[in-house]
Amino acid sequence: MTGRRRALLLALLLGTGGGVLPPHQPGHPAPAAGFYVDPGGQAARYLRNLRASGRHAEATVIRRIADRPAAVWFTDARPGFADRARALVGAARRAGRTPVLTLYFIPNRDCRGYSAGGARTARTYRNWISSMAGAMRGHRALVILEPDAVAHAAGGHCLGPRGVAQRYALLAHAVDTLRANPGVAVYVDAGHPRWIPAARIAPALRRAGATRARGFSLNVANFETTADNLRYGTEVSRLLGGRHFVVDTSRNGNGPARRMTGDRRWCNPPGRRLGTAPTRRTGHRLADAYLWVKRPGESDGDCVSGAPPAGHWYPTYARSLTGS
Repeated sequence: MTGRRRALLLALLLGTGGGVLPPHQPGHPAPAAGFYVDPGGQAARYLRNLRASGRHAEATVIRRIADRPAAVWFTDARPGFADRARALVGAARRAGRTPVLTLYFIPNRDCRGYSAGGARTARTYRNWISSMAGAMRGHRALVILEPDAVAHAAGGHCLGPRGVAQRYALLAHAVDTLRANPGVAVYVDAGHPRWIPAARIAPALRRAGATRARGFSLNVANFETTADNLRYGTEVSRLLGGRHFVVDTSRNGNGPARRMTGDRRWCNPPGRRLGTAPTRRTGHRLADAYLWVKRPGESDGDCVSGAPPAGHWYPTYARSLTGS
């Protein structure tokens, strides 16, 4: 059996997320087929509680979320954060799967929005990135680097000239530190098609080190259609010398909430649905994967009565995403 046929057979055996790996770019590894399902995620814990309490009908609904691989977010420097990352990549390796990690700790994160926070200083952030890179050393992983950070800088949101320069420098440092691990594929977040035009986001991504990364990510925690993201991603890729990209399809099954205005367009908008399950079978030569980066069922913020803070489990919204 040839090496290529063995690789194809292995991808099929691995199941969800398997498929033909995208063309290799020297120095920019493509993670192995098969994404890891985190048993400690909020959806998985909620599912276990439903089963324990005999709520089997609701458990069947939530399984559509809990059984799918989704990114694990690292958002703070509380004691043990690197140990949690090390445990995650180790468990994924033992399972023969690739973990997806979202790193979300850039200073002035989210421009004082619902997910505001991040490292207090540039030094704290660089040390944090070094710790995360150390935790992943010797393992394979796919990393989504700092959702919205480049788009906020390119769009002039909340950051003065010095803040913008510092942000790009920190992101470039993060790319170089993380990609020093041969098995880690880094995708610098690039927002979504309706935010920053490709001609403006591409040079911003260059300043952020994206041309030294595997590529860029699109639509994180957003709802733009996969087709629109593929068109936008192709245009951005052309401006970046052919960089690959990944698309967050976690909640874009019905596309964006076009009738909503303000924050409600993106903050727990009603009528949204789960999108394509995580997979490498994108059918697009530049799109490495469709991923669930935003974990479905976790709140975007307390923007509407009854909604919990950003990142907290929101059962009502989780059920609505399944159409139930």
